Amino acid sequence: MSRLLLFVLLFGFWVLLTWTPATSGPAWLQEVGVGLAVAALVTWIMGEATSERNYRWLEPRRYGWALVYVFVLAAYIVKANVEVAYRVLHPAMPIRPGLLKLKTRLRGTAARTVLGNSITLTPGTLTVDLRDDGVLMVHWLYVRTLDEEEAARQIIGRFEWFIAKIFE
Repeated sequence: MSRLLLFVLLFGFWVLLTWTPATSGPAWLQEVGVGLAVAALVTWIMGEATSERNYRWLEPRRYGWALVYVFVLAAYIVKANVEVAYRVLHPAMPIRPGLLKLKTRLRGTAARTVLGNSITLTPGTLTVDLRDDGVLMVHWLYVRTLDEEEAARQIIGRFEWFIAKIFE
């Protein structure tokens, strides 16, 4: 069932990308044929990687949370840019770099990957390692606390809730 759903979603996406109102005749059949072939090829290659839980991506609320998350992430990126610019331009260059071990509650690989990428996209932080047990090694330009739970709340907490709504 999951392979069929993957095939239908891929082909539907192909049709949305290539369809125009004026398309008809042999050119349209050629586009549909290529779309069917590409969808079948990707389904064949990626079919084993898909889980039986693909139906969850049919829930519109996940896309709503993803849209909200884009704006939240953008706001944190802008805020972090201003803070990093202040630290770089300040005559004393007030930095206190450090490498922290932070634990996330996110269970899925995709969710953890999005979290790590979000941390890296935010200036002043860089995800160095992402382990299978949910531990992230994060380089922080200005370490505010050495307490792992408080550091996790400051770095991970701002993203984790939204990512959980999207992926879990």
